[in-house]
Amino acid sequence: AEWKWDGIRVQLVFGADTGGDAADSPASGRMFSRTGDDISAAFPDVTTSLRGQAVLDGELLIGAPQDHGPETDRGDHILFDAQPFNHLQQRLNRKKAAKTQLRDLPAFVRVYDMLFDGGADIRDLPLVTRRDRLARFLRQHDNPRLDLSETLSFDSWQALAALRDTGTDMFGHEGLMIKQKDSLYIAGRPKGPWFKWKRDPRVIDTVMMYAQRGHGRRSSFYSDFTFGIWKGNEILPVGKAYSGFTDEELRELDKWVRAHTTNRFGPVREVEKTLVVELAFDSVHDSPRHKSGVALRFPRINRIRWDKPAGEADTLDSVRTLID
Repeated sequence: AEWKWDGIRVQLVFGADTGGDAADSPASGRMFSRTGDDISAAFPDVTTSLRGQAVLDGELLIGAPQDHGPETDRGDHILFDAQPFNHLQQRLNRKKAAKTQLRDLPAFVRVYDMLFDGGADIRDLPLVTRRDRLARFLRQHDNPRLDLSETLSFDSWQALAALRDTGTDMFGHEGLMIKQKDSLYIAGRPKGPWFKWKRDPRVIDTVMMYAQRGHGRRSSFYSDFTFGIWKGNEILPVGKAYSGFTDEELRELDKWVRAHTTNRFGPVREVEKTLVVELAFDSVHDSPRHKSGVALRFPRINRIRWDKPAGEADTLDSVRTLID
């Protein structure tokens, strides 16, 4: 088992033109997102410092270097403190990183698998063998923006569940990844060899504020919603959600929105602040971009509280206590 790190999965390709593993001078590598987009230019702090020749799989994170001293073995130790996802979010979807971001939001990759070791394709080797070669590669080459995702020991499912619940958003933990030791490397997201076991989601009661029509088969329904929480006598937006409900609940919500519209702004309808909806989400973070000052990670509708008065929805103070 390993921690499920709360960043984005990336693939690093580097050193193909350096003449093999013997080359140990910095060379520009390339970084690809899960969807195959080349995001190298946005993360030069990682891609311009790569040494050796390899294709690696890992999680792109923001972090601060830990003080391990000059004798640290990069193949065996975590070298960075991973920061919450909202730090990384500030650097995503940009063609180039600003100098202040490179300084204040340093990126690194926590690697956990190896596809090519030098020019050798090792995808058909067992995971434990690939991990050993990855650790050896990191010891041989000084890659200052790479470290190795640690493996976690356990002797029962109960112990593993307890370990999962000790993870915190503050240190980039989203849950656990459980992997078969003898699994081969398979591209994509195959079910079976690797299993993602996230922590149970958190929930809060919110008030519906706005609604907008969806897309595709939902284009005739109001299915994209903005929800808020209380700050004193005011309701402030805290997140948007457009999933988690059944088709029948979608029809009920659409009907309710049409019957309780108080104002219109182009395609957006403002509604009476009377309907309480329980939102599930993975974590909550500080966010200066939002009026409420907080943002929810992966919000989705968990339950429609038709019976609950809006005055009993959660407050900003109570939501802020959920920040790790």
